[in-house]
Amino acid sequence: MAGGGELVVSFGEMLVDFVPTVAGVSLAEAPAFLKAPGGAPANVSIAVARLGGEAAFVGKLGDDEFGRMLAAILRDNGVDDGAVVFDAGARTALAFVTLRADGEREFMFYRNPSADMLLTADELNVDVIKRATVFHYGSISLIAEPCRSAHLRAMEIAKEAGALLSYDPNPREALWSSREEARTKILSIWDQADIVKVSESEVEFLTGINSVEDDVVMKLWRPTFKLLLVTLGGQGCKYYARDFRGVVPSYKIQQVDTTGAGDAFVGALLRKIVQDPSSLQNQEKLVEAIKFANACGAITTTKKGAIPSLPTEIEVLQLMENA
Repeated sequence: MAGGGELVVSFGEMLVDFVPTVAGVSLAEAPAFLKAPGGAPANVSIAVARLGGEAAFVGKLGDDEFGRMLAAILRDNGVDDGAVVFDAGARTALAFVTLRADGEREFMFYRNPSADMLLTADELNVDVIKRATVFHYGSISLIAEPCRSAHLRAMEIAKEAGALLSYDPNPREALWSSREEARTKILSIWDQADIVKVSESEVEFLTGINSVEDDVVMKLWRPTFKLLLVTLGGQGCKYYARDFRGVVPSYKIQQVDTTGAGDAFVGALLRKIVQDPSSLQNQEKLVEAIKFANACGAITTTKKGAIPSLPTEIEVLQLMENA
């Protein structure tokens, strides 16, 4: 792997989420909104850093107050922002997020186009990408050019330098022109990843089958994969490696807000994998890494907002010991 280090580089979008001050209401009914930093790849970066890992973020922000605020949040949380570029002609993306009564979310986006969509391949910080031990990305950066070409080029650079590629598609259907386009573009880079994480609902979205039984999940498996993960919310996680598979239960915890739980899980798992890459071939080690990631995701649901609720390693280990 690249340089034998522990750097996790995340690529993609960072934006400002506006969340109603009260839960269980529509956007129109919300009396007021709180602003919160968001964007799945950025959340993963901060999750890694919060756990004591080395993290960097690659992306584009508007040269505006929100963009500068987000870059400062990365730095304040120990994430290398040297690969962040700013666009003077486009705004930082915004998303209004409703927290429904069941704790799930609905989104309305303002990005037409936002700065993150305008990142070009020429603007990539190649030195940072080449240092990655793991290069992590989602699918929102595949939606539009020029960011799509930048995304594909960044994957090539990372792969050529020896990084593991980690993919959490995290589709936001409202951003795509159709479900079919989303499915096609998300799967267009599927077989290039080493590690793929999907949620229960994403298995149905990608396969068209409402089931997470092994025969359905294996429709998403590729011979090039080292690890395929299906997160099951409060039920834990199913894992599929080349030579073994299984289920790791989650930790019982009182959920307040599921925002960022999947990103916390991914960040924690990638943190463990860069510390010991042999866990991808060793079932006992992998199960311990997933337990750690499950605990990290669970803790994140106990508070509102993604980044403020991301735990430290000590908090994760305490939950694991007390369970």
